[in-house]
Amino acid sequence: MEVIELSWWQLSIAVALVLLLALVTHLSRLGLTRNLLTGMLRTIIQLALIGLVLEALFAVGSLLWVSLLAITMLLLAGREVMARQKRRLTGIWAYGIGTLSMFVSSFSVALLTLIIIIGPEPWYTPQYAIPLLGMLLGNTMTGVALSLDRLTEMAWQQRQAIENRLLLGQTWQNALGDVRREALRAGMIPSINAMAAAGIISLPGMMTGQILAGTAPALAVKYQILIMLIIVLGTGLGTLLAVLAGSRRLFDQRQRLRLDRMKKVG
Repeated sequence: MEVIELSWWQLSIAVALVLLLALVTHLSRLGLTRNLLTGMLRTIIQLALIGLVLEALFAVGSLLWVSLLAITMLLLAGREVMARQKRRLTGIWAYGIGTLSMFVSSFSVALLTLIIIIGPEPWYTPQYAIPLLGMLLGNTMTGVALSLDRLTEMAWQQRQAIENRLLLGQTWQNALGDVRREALRAGMIPSINAMAAAGIISLPGMMTGQILAGTAPALAVKYQILIMLIIVLGTGLGTLLAVLAGSRRLFDQRQRLRLDRMKKVG
């Protein structure tokens, strides 16, 4: 099946329509115009740049350059996790916990998928490694950000109840049990909901893109099933690690709740 090429002037039609939407939001005083325009501009610039980078990377196919791009993606994802928390941990922990959790979860799941399941030769082939890691990092980033935000916010709101449980002799794990479970739920629910809706309510983005690019629907479905399963695995593992590490950071060695280790942003 022939793939229909898209030119920049054709994409400009979509840009014009989004600008029209931005005008409507401005006239309606929704307060979304700036965010909408900024998001559109970032999308165009970032995707155009990454397209150039990937073309060069595909031509080289070097493990060094694949690793450098992967680390850059991880560090930027860590910054996004920190920026999305209304009440974040103080110091390097605000950045380090989310970044380390994503590194352990996303990179391990990506390596497992590349080496054992898909098996490209070599295993770090950019065509497979970068898109796969990108999807894992993007979804894990959302889960980790939601879980850490829910963890710190609920710990602050329920600080009195938590301290009362500690005074009654409960360990910090038991005192924070409900908060930790709710934080884990918040981080994993989006991925679980995406699985439940796939194929019935929505066609996932990767599958749609492959079909539009001429891939046989049966093959696109197989890849989409694989991607959704490993996304849930990576998100669940990353969320679990982030909540465990973040929870421990909220208490000192004497199992006292340390409210000074959280700060409200904005």
